[in-house]
Amino acid sequence: MYTFIPKNGCTTMRVSLAIANGCIRDPSEYAWVHQNNATFVASLRELVRAPFTFVILREPLRRLASVYLDKIVERREPFWHLNGLLHHPDRPDEMSFRRFVLAVLRPDILRADIHWRPQVDFLVYDEYDLWVPLERFATFVPEIEARAGLTVHDARDLTRHDNTRFEQVADRCYADASPHEIRAMRREGRTPDHLALYDAELRADVAETYAEDASLYRDRTGPNE
Repeated sequence: MYTFIPKNGCTTMRVSLAIANGCIRDPSEYAWVHQNNATFVASLRELVRAPFTFVILREPLRRLASVYLDKIVERREPFWHLNGLLHHPDRPDEMSFRRFVLAVLRPDILRADIHWRPQVDFLVYDEYDLWVPLERFATFVPEIEARAGLTVHDARDLTRHDNTRFEQVADRCYADASPHEIRAMRREGRTPDHLALYDAELRADVAETYAEDASLYRDRTGPNE
């Protein structure tokens, strides 16, 4: 039983589950999983009887930075959702990482979108058979495949949602860089490193708001390497 948490390798896992269950033939049909989000919602009986349970966690600073670079800079659906919540959809290129963080940390917005909602909200079980840190996901793939009885298909090259296809740049703090500036960098094959989006103040604010996520990650997976 896999617990879905957005921005934690979820497309790779959903594609893998869809192939294993005969819903799609191969990873090229990955778009199916985004159109059928409720297909693999488990019943209470299935949850109770699951022989193997696992969840993928992510270091919270990196997860929030990933949301920004993927969903906000690239103007995907969560970007427009957030702009609507803030009542200024006419100023898309003013949404720096700092503005984004200050917005999503508001109590009325923190849980308004699954992509930045705290990871602890998605947990189904108090205990899982396997807690997987996304940052070391590849080392856990053999165990997941053996215990879950499926093949893990890496969907990153298809969805192009992740940061690994770019050169990671950490030459300065990018907290106040505009989405336009970052998109220009990405067109040249470069992007801010996740942690280069933070200054000390933003780190402290995110650490406070996502303290439960940070504790869960540290306690269940060990320190981030």
